[in-house]
Amino acid sequence: MALPADSDPIAWVNHLARVHDGDLPLLKEYDSLFKGTARLNYMHPDVLREVEDRIRCVALGWPMLAVEPLEERLDVLAFRYPEDGKPDPDAAPEELASFAGDENLQQVWQDNDLDEESQMGHLDALVMKRAYATVGVNEADADVPLVTVESPLEMFALIDPRTREVRAALRRWTDDYDFATQQQSQYATLYLPNSTSWFDRGPNGWRETGRDTHRVGKPLVAALTNRGRLAARYGQSELTPALLSLSDAANKIATDMMVGAEFHMMPLRAIFGVGPEDFEDEHGNKQSKLQILMGRLLAVPGGGPGEPPVTAHEFTSSSLTNFHDTMNQLARHASGLIGVDPSVLGMATGDNPASAEALKSREVRLIKKAERRQKAFGGGWERAMRLVRRLQEGDWDPAAKRLEAVWRDAATPTRAQAADAATKLVTSMIIPKQQAREDLGYTPGQQRRMAAFDQANAALDPLGQLTQAAGRGLPEQVPGVPGDPGVPQPVEG
Repeated sequence: MALPADSDPIAWVNHLARVHDGDLPLLKEYDSLFKGTARLNYMHPDVLREVEDRIRCVALGWPMLAVEPLEERLDVLAFRYPEDGKPDPDAAPEELASFAGDENLQQVWQDNDLDEESQMGHLDALVMKRAYATVGVNEADADVPLVTVESPLEMFALIDPRTREVRAALRRWTDDYDFATQQQSQYATLYLPNSTSWFDRGPNGWRETGRDTHRVGKPLVAALTNRGRLAARYGQSELTPALLSLSDAANKIATDMMVGAEFHMMPLRAIFGVGPEDFEDEHGNKQSKLQILMGRLLAVPGGGPGEPPVTAHEFTSSSLTNFHDTMNQLARHASGLIGVDPSVLGMATGDNPASAEALKSREVRLIKKAERRQKAFGGGWERAMRLVRRLQEGDWDPAAKRLEAVWRDAATPTRAQAADAATKLVTSMIIPKQQAREDLGYTPGQQRRMAAFDQANAALDPLGQLTQAAGRGLPEQVPGVPGDPGVPQPVEG
């Protein structure tokens, strides 16, 4: 398929809008499933019509539980250049920033509130297959580019099948109703390799209102793609058809249980010898058969003169155990698909709660899924930060190709367990002290302060010198610390 020329932005807007419109119905369905507002499946329409004023369809929220425990483990801490991982031991404290995280990119991250915005982007990507990070000029501060996170409900980026990179992207949104025209205003932003253009929609269609010719050579857009595949570069939702079918079945069983509770959980009373026509409400209006039944009263008219007098009877209430067992079985299957403990889906696992070790072993798959998502989303964030550096420097930084995102540990060890493991790894010189601090989840700012404190106090504390040297790897001789007499010492002369 031939694509529009970059010299014809209106054609690009119309083309990307058509492609995006074709994908929007599925994205909106995923969104409604996550929020629990999707239609109820497996329920007969006649039953819904009869009970809609008494029974609300039950949504158990399994799609939400399939996404949120995963998203809660995706926290970006910093960005760094790998070659800066081992600082100069003689560096001044203010020069110790890069090995804990690039200070410039950390400022860009914080100034754009990306610690909050990134969480929303990860959530949308997990639910609706992808989200986007856009980069642009910041009029308020030219040294800090503007970085925003966009929803796939408003934005679409076309992927070049040859380079596997964004070829062009379009964001569309509507404003509040205009007071004069009483209509919603429509706007769009088009991202092309060498320019970013802005549009509004008038009576004659889209019209360009502004353009930034940046000549970067790439659209200033990075895609955060979830579960991408070789033949599915636009991603896949965590809400798989298998999971949704189990969720729909569980919602139906839960709704049936509420209907059963309404009609059978409380004892049903019957009156023999009285017909439905004998019942009236408090206003004197005749009640329908369904109203009488829903009032847990069964009327059985008599046969006429000579029949026995009016008598009453009460039936035994029904048990809802069959509904509970069915939902528990569905929850077992769903928990296997999601990779979470069945208790997360509300399934009781017995009278005795699972031990801490058992719960931890059940998290293994969820942890691995989170680490996979960190790699995928990390690639998108790294591409966005390269664009940031390009706007700041005016040229591509070759070192930025090796830029890496630093994530918080996806596992959930206790504080004591994490500290004990880090101490053992440092004392055995498997990892340096800096890596231990990163593993313990300290922020780059905290790590920089710790490193500066270590360096300022090392000269006054020989033991501190030894500890600091252990973090870097012991030299042949630490100044001020006698050598081990059991190890041959170098002989001078």
